[in-house]
Formats: sequence, C-alpha cells, structure tokens
Amino acid sequence: MRKTGFFWDEKCFWHSGGNYAGNLPVGGLVQPLAAGGLPENPETKRRLKNLMDVTGLTQDLITQTAENADHEMLTRVHPASYLEAFRQASDTGGGELGLRTPFGPGGYEIATLSAGLSVAALEAVLRGKLDNAYALSRPPGHHCLPDFPNGFCLLANLSIAIRNAQAKGLAKRFVVLDWDVHHGNGTEAVFIDDPDVLTISIHQERNYPLDTGDAQVRGEGAGQGTNMNIPLPPGAGHATYMEAMERLVYPAIRAHEPEVIVIANGYDAALIDPLSCMLATADTFRQMTRLVMAWADDLCDGRLMMAHEGGYSEVYVPFCGHAVLEEMSASKRHAPDPLAETFAARQPNAAAEAFFSSQLADLATFLNVT
Repeated sequence: MRKTGFFWDEKCFWHSGGNYAGNLPVGGLVQPLAAGGLPENPETKRRLKNLMDVTGLTQDLITQTAENADHEMLTRVHPASYLEAFRQASDTGGGELGLRTPFGPGGYEIATLSAGLSVAALEAVLRGKLDNAYALSRPPGHHCLPDFPNGFCLLANLSIAIRNAQAKGLAKRFVVLDWDVHHGNGTEAVFIDDPDVLTISIHQERNYPLDTGDAQVRGEGAGQGTNMNIPLPPGAGHATYMEAMERLVYPAIRAHEPEVIVIANGYDAALIDPLSCMLATADTFRQMTRLVMAWADDLCDGRLMMAHEGGYSEVYVPFCGHAVLEEMSASKRHAPDPLAETFAARQPNAAAEAFFSSQLADLATFLNVT
C-alpha cells in the first residue's frame, strides 16, 4: 500500500451553473433538458466517491479536505481585477464572466476551495507527507486563463498549486501531463514561457477550444521547447493513447528531469462520454496511471499528484476514477468495469490502429522526440 491522499469536500459538489441544455443556453429553439444544467455537474464526481465508499477503497486512502486558496496564492496566477469581479458577482447572486462558466451564489468561495484542494494535495506530496495524492477538485481548472474563465473552469487549480509550490521553494522542475480530452489551454498559457514547467497535453484535435492545441506551439521565450501538444484524431482508441504515452510523453518527461509529475486528469476521453469520441476505457486510464507511476518512481522518487478535471458520463466516470485510484494506492479493492467487454469490442481495427500509429510517428519526427 502507498500513502495516497484523497482531497475532497462536499461543498465542491454544490457548485451550480445556469440554465443550460448541454452546452447550449436554454432559449429560442433550445428546449430545456429533463435533468437540466451543463454536462459539468456534481454527479460524476459524487458517484465516484460513492463507488469508492461502497467498495471500501476510501478506507485505504488518507482522506481530507483543505483550506480555501487565499488571495496571495490566487494572485500568483490571476490578476486582482479578475478575482474582484468574480467575488462581486458571486456575492450578488452569481453570473458568468467568460465562456460557459456560469456560477451561482457562493461560487467564488467554492472555486477557491476547489483550488485549495489541489494546493494542499501537491504541497503534501512535495513535503513528503504522502507518496501521491488525488484532488477531487470541482469546478475544474485546466481551461481557465489568468483573466478569462472558460470550459467550465473558473480558477486555474493546478497552476495555482504549482505557483504556490514554487513560491515556497518546495520544488523547481515540474511536469504537467494533461490527458483530459480537451486541450489544456489554460495551463499552457500560464507556463508558456516558464522553462521549469513542462506542459504536455494529449487531446482530441479541435474538440475544445477550437483554436488551440496545435503541435506547433512549443513554448515562448525562455520556455521554448517546454510545451508539447499531442492532438489525436477522433476515434484513436486505447492502443493509440498507450503508444502516445510511451513514444512521445515519456521521452519528454525523462529529458525534463522533473521533481514531481502533476496530472490534469480528465475522464472525458472515455468511449461513453457525451463530449468526445476517443474510445478510451477505464483500463486506458488504469494503464496510463501505471505507466506514469513507474516513471515517477524512476525520475522523482514517486512524487505524483493528480487533479480531477473533466469527464461527463455519470455511469462510467466512477469506474475510470476507481481504476486510477486503485493503481495510485496499490489497494486490493476492485470495481470491475461493467462495460469492459463491450468497449474492447468497439476499439479501432488493425488498419485504423496502423493509421493512427503512422500519425504518431510523424508527430514524433515533427516534435523531434526520440
């Protein structure tokens, strides 16, 4: 068993958005859904925690909450003007400051708590209190730009956590690996010119945002070469994800020599997710976690921290998350994937896999990864 921290708080499940039908505001010809609301809702994460409780996995983790991220932490990433506008809107009933990021009363406090979970999880790992840690952060954070929230993300949770760790001298060299199906544009923007933070995003090409995530973006200024985008075509499937991890991600991480690996962990690449078509499975997330844990053991004394980002299937996210946390903790508690056989049968055929593999080979050449 490893000392695995699980940072969560019931209040994060209480974050609420506006009157949406999926990603579309209700009105005109858009009829409200029976369930209502955005795809980013509390049930995917609540049901993960419920499944962990039922299997007993929760008992094998070190569960705790955290303090809200304070103003000093937040302003290392976000301008004070944005934070003040966010707080004022939150105090007066909520609203929307960006693109598809609605929040209700108290939204500011919930968002700072979500960021605080990531801050505390990373700090506990870097101080040696935990072997690794998982933050069940909600609202998520990897799309949030310093002054513009988007993609359900109101504060840049992981960026805030890393800047806090840098300011406290807990580590210098970081890797952020983002395997959420959407491009981690917010994290990229924060660290685009920071040579000490390698940002890697594996995502479905042109899913969200529509105008970011190109492989040509490698960094800026002193950070040139420390940003890697791996845009995958729709339908790439399990084998392509695993090949991308070993062929592209590992050489980049090894060359960077990190002191800790941080994962922006979205489950929306899963086959059943309503916002993607990538055909990943719970075993994809299990095996990616197994790989990155081995790399962390080899490169940075096992220091690994994950923050929960996207994933919008209330049925399937719990099994994906349970698989990841089984691997992180080396727990014997198991939640068998009820869709494993079906999803295995729906993977790309040999010809498609060969096509995807050739595209990865071309991308490796372009990125000069060996």
